[in-house]
Amino acid sequence: MKRFCLTLDLKNDPELIAAYEFYHAKENIWPEIANGIKACGILTMEIYRVATRLMMILETEDNFELKTGFDKMLQKPRQKEWAALMEKFQQRLAFAKPGELWVEMKSIFQLN
Repeated sequence: MKRFCLTLDLKNDPELIAAYEFYHAKENIWPEIANGIKACGILTMEIYRVATRLMMILETEDNFELKTGFDKMLQKPRQKEWAALMEKFQQRLAFAKPGELWVEMKSIFQLN
């Protein structure tokens, strides 16, 4: 199993942040989104927030590659619609590469 941690910011607007959290509540997430995520080799996904900063933790199958996995996900039902909706809430990080939304974080410490 692989683990990836990614980060992204939300727009600094309490109403938009509340709406983002609403859409991500277990009872509100579109079923096609959860199914599409799993169909791409992502086993678990968690998103944490502090202020406007988000952190996403993915646990994936061993052969999962981030870019190809996300590209594959976008081909699943309603994923492009979901991504367009989420872009209303999200703000790219200043150091993100062109076209990059979620930025992969580097692991610098592990306690085993």
